[in-house]
Amino acid sequence: MREIVLLCLLALCQAKPYEPINIMNFLRHHDIMQQDAGDDDDDDSNLLFPSKGSPPPEPECPFGCQCFLRVIQCSDLGLKAVPKNIPKDALMIDLQNNKITEIKENDFKGIKNLYALFLVNNKISKIHPKAFHNINKLQLLYLSYNLLTQIPANLPKSVLELRIHDNKINKVQKQAFQGMRSLHVLEMSANPLANSGIEMGAFDGMSTLYLRIAEAKITAIPKDLPPSLTELHLDYNKIGKVELEDLYKYKNLLRLGLGYNQIKSVENGSLASIPNIREIHLDNNKLKSVPAGLDSLKYLQVVYLHANSISSVGLHDFCPVERKVKKSPYVGISLFANPLKYWEVQPATFRCVSGRRGVQLGNFRRRK
Repeated sequence: MREIVLLCLLALCQAKPYEPINIMNFLRHHDIMQQDAGDDDDDDSNLLFPSKGSPPPEPECPFGCQCFLRVIQCSDLGLKAVPKNIPKDALMIDLQNNKITEIKENDFKGIKNLYALFLVNNKISKIHPKAFHNINKLQLLYLSYNLLTQIPANLPKSVLELRIHDNKINKVQKQAFQGMRSLHVLEMSANPLANSGIEMGAFDGMSTLYLRIAEAKITAIPKDLPPSLTELHLDYNKIGKVELEDLYKYKNLLRLGLGYNQIKSVENGSLASIPNIREIHLDNNKLKSVPAGLDSLKYLQVVYLHANSISSVGLHDFCPVERKVKKSPYVGISLFANPLKYWEVQPATFRCVSGRRGVQLGNFRRRK
C-alpha cells in the first residue's frame, strides 16, 4: 500500500503551470491513503470520513467557505488573511487561489488533527516560526506559487509531502528539514536556487524518497542531498558534467532525471555508484558519446539519450559481454536527434533489449 500512496503523490507533484487542486479528485486519493494509515493505527480520530454511527459534526463555518465532513473549502474568495473561525476539528483546509500575504502564529492554533493544508497560489512571503506549532498530524503541506524566499522554519515532522515549488527561494538554510524522517516527496522546482544557496547540512536529519529541483540555477549535482533518495530530478538546470563523487551517496536511487542541462561528459565510474538504477534521463544535453558504465547496470531498463551530439555507438555501450550479468532487459533506449548514422550501428548492440520497439534511433535533425 505504501507504493500506491507514493504513486498517488508523485502524480500530483510535478511542477507545471498553476492548476487549482480538484478537491473531489484529491479526496479519492486521500481515501486510499487513509486505508493505508488504518493498517497501522486503530485510532480513527484522523480519518477524513467518520465511522458509521458517528453523528456528523456541525461546526461553525467561516463566511463564504464551504464545510463538509471536516473539509474546509475557502478557495477563490479573495481572502487577504486566514479566516479566524476555522473549526478546530478540521482535517483538510483549502485556502488556494487567494491573496493571503502572511501566515501568523495563531492562524491554525488548536487545529491539532489537521491532515492536509493547501495554501497554493497566494502571495505569502512570511510564515511565523510557530505557525505549525502542535500540528503534529499534518501530512500534506502545499505552499507552491507564493513569494517565499526560504524554507519555513519548524515544519511539522509528520509531513509526508511538501510542495514548495514556484516561489522565490534562493537559500536552503542549514538543517532546514531537521527531523523530517516521514517525508516521501519534496518538490522545490522553479525557484531561483543555485548551488551556493544550499548550505552544507541543509538536508541533515531528513529522510526522503523523491526530490525534484528542476528549473532552477543548479550548475552541478548537489553534494549533500539525503542518501535515502530513490528518485532525484534536476531537469532544466545548467549542470555541465557528472563527476565521480556526484552520485556515490545514493545507493538506493532508482530514477535519475538530468534532462535539459548542459552536460558534456559523465565521468567514467560515476554510474557504478547507483547499481540499482532503473531509469536515467540524459536527453537534451551536449554529450558526444554514450556514457561509460551503462553496460554494468544490471537493472537499468530505460535510458534517454536523445537530442545530444552522439555520433557513434559501440557494441558494448549498453549490454554486458556476458548475458547472465543483465538482470532486467531494456524496455526503452532513445537515441534519436543525434548525428548518428543508425545504419552503421550493429544489431547486436541492442541484444539485451526486450523488443525492437524498445530502441528509438531515427534521423538526425539539427536543432535550431
